[in-house]
Amino acid sequence: MPNIQNHLIERLPKAVQKRFLARCSPFELVLSHELSTRSALLSHAYFPVTGFISLVIDIDSHPALEVGMVGRESMLGSELVLGVAKTPWRALVQGAGTCWRIEAQALRQAMEDMPSLQSLLQRALLVRLHQQALASACERFHPIGQRLARWLLMSHDRAEADHFHVTQEFISLMLGVRRVGVTQAASELQKDGLIRYTRGELAVLDRAGLERKACTCYEADKLLHRSLMAAKTSA
Repeated sequence: MPNIQNHLIERLPKAVQKRFLARCSPFELVLSHELSTRSALLSHAYFPVTGFISLVIDIDSHPALEVGMVGRESMLGSELVLGVAKTPWRALVQGAGTCWRIEAQALRQAMEDMPSLQSLLQRALLVRLHQQALASACERFHPIGQRLARWLLMSHDRAEADHFHVTQEFISLMLGVRRVGVTQAASELQKDGLIRYTRGELAVLDRAGLERKACTCYEADKLLHRSLMAAKTSA
C-alpha cells in the first residue's frame, strides 16, 4: 500500500489505527468493477487510499444516475454503521486505485471494540446523507455546464492527478443527462481553456477557472464535510 492513507483512518488515534488496520486487508480497485449491487447484502466495507467510487442508482427504465462519490476522504459501506446491510445503489469503481477492505461482520465487531471508530464512522455517514441531499437539489436546479464543472472538480480531487480517463458516455451516466448535452458542455469548457479532452483522456488545464464555472454546490459540499468532520476523535 502507498504511504498516503485514507483520511477517515488518519483521524483515528494512532493506537486505534493500528488495531483497526490489523483487521483489514489491502484490496485493488479495478476500473469499472462493481463493488456492490442494488439490494444485495454488503459483504465488505472499503476505505479508499487511491482511486474513487461512484454510487449509481437505477430507477425503472430511466438512465442510471450518480448519487454520490467516495474517495480517500470517506468509505463505502457506511450503512453498516446502522446495522443495515443493503443499499439502493450500485457501487462502481470510477478511478482505479487501492483501498483497505474489511468484512462486514469484522467491521461491526471493530466498532464494538473501538468506540472512537464507531463515533467517526457515524459522522462519516451523516456527512454522506447531507451531501446526497445537496446533490439531489443540484441535479434538479443547476444547468448541465455547472454540474459538469462540479463533477470534474470532484473527480479531480479524488484522482489527485491532472489527467484521468473518462468517457462522455460515462459522464452522461453520472449526470443523468443525454450524451449530446455532455458533448456541448464539455466543448464549452474546452473552448474556454479549462480542460482538454481527447478519446476518453481528460486533462484539467485551469483548476481555478473550473471552480469559477462550477455551481455553488461544489464549495457547499466541501464546507459540509469540513464542518461535520471537525470534531476530534478520542481513543
